[in-house]
Amino acid sequence: MEPRTPNPTPEEGEQRRRRLQILGLNTSDPEAKFDRVARLAGRFAQAPLAMVNFINDERQMFRGMYTPPSGDDSGGTEGIAFDLSNLPEVAREAPIDYGFCPHVVADKSQLALDDVFDYPRFKGNPLVNEMGVRSYLGTPLLDHTGVILGTVCVADMRPRQWSSDHMESMQSLASTLLSEFQLRDSLLAQQQEMFAIFDGAPFPIMLTEGPDHVLRYANAKQGAAFGRVQQLSKGRQVLPGLDSVGVFKTMDRALSSGQTASLGEARIASYDYEEPQVFTFTCTPVRLSPTAPVSGVLTVAMNITGQAPSGSEQKLAADLTSQFERIGQGWPAAGDGENGASLR
Repeated sequence: MEPRTPNPTPEEGEQRRRRLQILGLNTSDPEAKFDRVARLAGRFAQAPLAMVNFINDERQMFRGMYTPPSGDDSGGTEGIAFDLSNLPEVAREAPIDYGFCPHVVADKSQLALDDVFDYPRFKGNPLVNEMGVRSYLGTPLLDHTGVILGTVCVADMRPRQWSSDHMESMQSLASTLLSEFQLRDSLLAQQQEMFAIFDGAPFPIMLTEGPDHVLRYANAKQGAAFGRVQQLSKGRQVLPGLDSVGVFKTMDRALSSGQTASLGEARIASYDYEEPQVFTFTCTPVRLSPTAPVSGVLTVAMNITGQAPSGSEQKLAADLTSQFERIGQGWPAAGDGENGASLR
């Protein structure tokens, strides 16, 4: 039976994107855990390309990837068989219509293509035309809630027959990642307990993730002062007042430098006062654990209208971020080879 064109419903795409955001997997940042799974898949299948691919409603993100080094005999052909330079972000991203993984997600089932040329609709796929792929085996990657997040897949430049052992082993590899998703949900629950404490703070606090400053959390005072916005929305888009006075530029500096950045005496309209108020903003880079890369920013605002800045907000922000790092002790550290672990 010829695979149909991938056409998941908008609801499915939105559900998957939101689930990836919650798990901190909605970017193409590589992670050693996923690279290891891709390497196992590639070596077992003797294939020159293997990936752990997460797919939202707009793009594919290869957080795990393996291409055997030159001289490694684990691939189906000698050396690195694929020219990955055609893909953006150093081959860690692709458009949603690129390749065959979207078909796996749409059909919710394993897809084995012994020879892509046997399927006319696949002959024009960029993965065939630009990279010369002739065979493909992809397996749905489910989390423990039953949501399909993407695929574990292998590909080769030559036609080949995928055996039942190949297919079963790929399913087993995909299943090994269930515990990873469960761990991320567990840490999320611990963070929610901490957020309950932040909710009662008498000053605005928000936690954002990544260069788009996706809003992970905002306490009640943040909403009362600067506007209540939906979780997982992009900060600049939904908080234009803060953007206009330079708060997000300050957050950019904290995220890129890994150092606390401050914005002093910013005059801004506040929903809980009739007149504009003067705030200081302390933006502290956040790591999931003390040794992990910076992945987000904790921003603490202090209303200093009629007062001189005291500097106490910097100590407060440092104390709050250290609590996040202690929660993250249960997460794989950078020493385990993780690259770019994100806040969940």
